[in-house]
Amino acid sequence: MPDYQAPLRDLRFVMDEMLDFPAHYASLPGGEEASPDVVAAILEEGARFSREVLLPLNQSGDREGCLLEGGEVKAPRGFKEAYAQYVAGGWPSLAADPAHGGQGLPHSLAMVLNEMICSTNLAWGMYPGLSHGAADALRHHGTEAQQATYLTKLVEGTWTGTMCLTEPHCGTDLGLIKTRAVPSADDAYEITGTKIFISAGEHDLAENIVHLVLAKLPDAPEGSKGISLFVVPKYLPTETGEPGERNGVVCGSLEHKMGIHGNATCVMNFDAAKGFLVGAPNKGLACMFTMMNAARIGVGIQGLGLTEASFQNALAYARDRLQMRGLSGTQAPDKAADPIIVHPDVRRMLLTQKAFAEGGRMLTLYTAQMIDVVEHGTDAGEKERAETLLGLLTPIVKAFLTETGFEAVNEGVQVFGGHGFIQEWGMEQLVRDARITRLYEGTTGIQALDLLGRKVLMSQGESLKAFTREIHKFCQAEEGNAELAEFVRPLAKLNQEWGEMTMAIGMKAMTDREEVGAASVDYLMYSGYVTLAYLFARAARQARVALDEGTDEAPFYRAKLDTARFFYQRLLPRTQAHKGALEAGAESLMATSPEDFGLGFEI
Repeated sequence: MPDYQAPLRDLRFVMDEMLDFPAHYASLPGGEEASPDVVAAILEEGARFSREVLLPLNQSGDREGCLLEGGEVKAPRGFKEAYAQYVAGGWPSLAADPAHGGQGLPHSLAMVLNEMICSTNLAWGMYPGLSHGAADALRHHGTEAQQATYLTKLVEGTWTGTMCLTEPHCGTDLGLIKTRAVPSADDAYEITGTKIFISAGEHDLAENIVHLVLAKLPDAPEGSKGISLFVVPKYLPTETGEPGERNGVVCGSLEHKMGIHGNATCVMNFDAAKGFLVGAPNKGLACMFTMMNAARIGVGIQGLGLTEASFQNALAYARDRLQMRGLSGTQAPDKAADPIIVHPDVRRMLLTQKAFAEGGRMLTLYTAQMIDVVEHGTDAGEKERAETLLGLLTPIVKAFLTETGFEAVNEGVQVFGGHGFIQEWGMEQLVRDARITRLYEGTTGIQALDLLGRKVLMSQGESLKAFTREIHKFCQAEEGNAELAEFVRPLAKLNQEWGEMTMAIGMKAMTDREEVGAASVDYLMYSGYVTLAYLFARAARQARVALDEGTDEAPFYRAKLDTARFFYQRLLPRTQAHKGALEAGAESLMATSPEDFGLGFEI
């Protein structure tokens, strides 16, 4: 069975040394509750829960899957009991508002726990995963009555939440949805339609399930401007707030999937189900974005969690597996062959996973600080800046960390060789589970369009400038530091190139809108590599400080420098391939007509 140890030392490095979370927490209203002792206890207990409770259920949940009988879904054995422990431990309420029963701790702490859960049992983690986003959507846009009815239950975890967006015919193009909401008595609506791909849409872990559903009113405008948001509970709450009458929403079928078998991915049928309008009519998409952005960051953390799991197990295998002798001579003379970790290509695969895990962790925690500021900060200027950077980085977190996560888990299988293809080692499950992360909550292509088209070009590059200015200031401050020259010089060059390249794309797009779509994915990947390069440069600076001052943990800091160096020398050059591809423009993509794609065979 695969194993997992929460990377607590690396977490402490990023949080305490590199990003100075203690000072960050102290600057937030109520942040004194997140004292170093409290944070340490949360991390250690979260690590224990993930390894001892969730990890043993991961492979069995994958083999068993979910069972649908009469519209009711049973999760795999052990999932319900694990969820009960999760609720009893107060984990769902960690970062929620005390006004609704939460503990009021910074959101960043919940994100750290989320990484551990994703490393040990992604399918299980998806059951409570969307509840936080549902609570946030109701907190920001719900009426006082809706908040009183649903928020405390969602926060404490006795009820879970979903987001019901897409339908069989429309995918990401939500303007095409057919689900209808017809006004009825008591300010309610009858919701009728079918939603697909609904994660945790039906299960037996919680007392009630709160669906947030996109639908159209009878007089709604066409397209996305006519979408409204409704809260539709599985059981209609009674006057005392307990689950009452069964609503007209049922799971029609379970999707038969490539991975995440332990999670119920449902087709949900709404048949005159009683729903209640959230926010203003026809403004549902704006309300749902509160939940969607949280979900996108959550999916990026899924990519990170699977990367870490793959790396840890591939590393353990590479240290133990004997095969051939080292090219420069025998490395383990007392053994029949050398462990495969001595071979350069195995090290390439291991270091690729290590770099993406450590870089992804820095990125998610850097982003987490911005979320804390947006949610709890008191300085208007700081909040505005954090919101701008968060908007820019959200599609990068989601898409880049899932693209590199899928690469990492495939490299993990490769380290195992033929054994990686065998179920008992657990590596092939990581690949199957990771594949969906590049798809749901917006594919990589959708995230790339959001980044380049909406966040960068539509803001006249202002969001990007806010970030590149920060990188520029870092490079200026370290310009004379000879020990960091190998990182700072290429970073400064790429930072300038990023801005110039963006301007060139914008100029092309003024005469041909297809240029944005043609460049977008390469642009996102380029952006992701440069973002990680900035964070690795900061990590290298911190490691150099620790080594220069003298430390009992010199091997840890030297390894941090080694990983940064590997990233710069072996992974960062990929930026130039992406740059070359996006500069090639749209011509070769759009030249072939749709009819000519199939020349040579019949369709």
